[in-house]
Amino acid sequence: MTASRVLVLNSGSSSVKYQLLDMADGSRLASGLVERIGEETSRLVHEPLAGAAAAGGRRERTGPIADHEAALKAVAAELAADGTGLDSPELAAVGHRVVHGGTRFTRPTVIDEEVLAEIRSLIPLAPLHNPANVTGIEVARSLRADVPQIAVFDTAFHATMPEHVARYAIDAATAERYSVRRYGFHGTSHAYVSRETAALLGRPVADVNVIVLHLGNGASASAVRGGVCVETSMGMTPLEGLVMGTRSGDLDPAVVFHLARVGGFSVDEIDSLLNKKSGLLGMCGDNDMREVLRRAGEGDETARLAFDAYVHRLKKYIGAYSAVLGRVDAVAFTAGVGENAHQVREAAVEGLDGLGLVLDPEANAARSARPRLISADHARVAVAVVPTDEELEIATQAYALVTR
Repeated sequence: MTASRVLVLNSGSSSVKYQLLDMADGSRLASGLVERIGEETSRLVHEPLAGAAAAGGRRERTGPIADHEAALKAVAAELAADGTGLDSPELAAVGHRVVHGGTRFTRPTVIDEEVLAEIRSLIPLAPLHNPANVTGIEVARSLRADVPQIAVFDTAFHATMPEHVARYAIDAATAERYSVRRYGFHGTSHAYVSRETAALLGRPVADVNVIVLHLGNGASASAVRGGVCVETSMGMTPLEGLVMGTRSGDLDPAVVFHLARVGGFSVDEIDSLLNKKSGLLGMCGDNDMREVLRRAGEGDETARLAFDAYVHRLKKYIGAYSAVLGRVDAVAFTAGVGENAHQVREAAVEGLDGLGLVLDPEANAARSARPRLISADHARVAVAVVPTDEELEIATQAYALVTR
């Protein structure tokens, strides 16, 4: 029997998300989440997605889970209870989401000691994410040392950006010394959605230019020419670009100096302000777009202002990336807000008929979990809603690497 299963792990600072997929047919065998790791109120939710009835369906338990090692052992126990444990000979690889790959890691990579050391060295570029990613890798290797562990990097898809796009206009020696450049994030989502958009249009990936709008609590845009990323909105960190749930997005750098000099803010306080207390949350007190829309609909002026700022930034990037690409075949909305908030899609495209973007109002308002076109028949540029699947993308890349 050829091993065809891939376990995908997304290790956060206090959580582990996971999916087990069978790459023979792309089916999901299980998924789950461990959250609040290190607290008394830790919670594990496990859902067998194939043969769920035989396995007893969704299971949930609460209670202290001390650390990531205990969390992954708990995950392994849940999988074993379904007959899909980590000791299965059918497990071909473990795919790890790693947020920052710097300039070295531009494709999926088999993890060995040297690679792990390099990922650790990138922690200063992603201090909130890479440490947890490293921990997840270390624990998974200890649990199943004989199975290839594959790192799939959020930054890798954007490594094709031309140098003049990736560079900031600062002193070159300083930029080189401190690795100051634009890396981009959400790369697995942008890669998956750009390919799926081409498939939706019935055209080869190499012939399609797409603007991908990944709109979740974190949000980013990319310009993809023929399957290759040529520009993206996030930069050295995930702070740059669009207005997000709690992040400011684009900001005059002098705001930082002003807050330090006039407001007496420390570097850590400014970091916290811009990453955790800004965006929609900072403007109106809610980072959930559903609440922002509800409040705006009831006449709340602060929520309406936050919504308008969010949409204005989207329009700017759609226009800018139309100029970058020269020819746009499709604009694709994805992730939680992009897939579900038809009001955001409507407002983002409104008034852009000069760029060839016109929605079909009924198609836009209809809900579906499937990829679909929502543009008017006469529109020059297709507008699509394409549900993202980052776990499948990670599994696909990991499996391709171990079976090539």
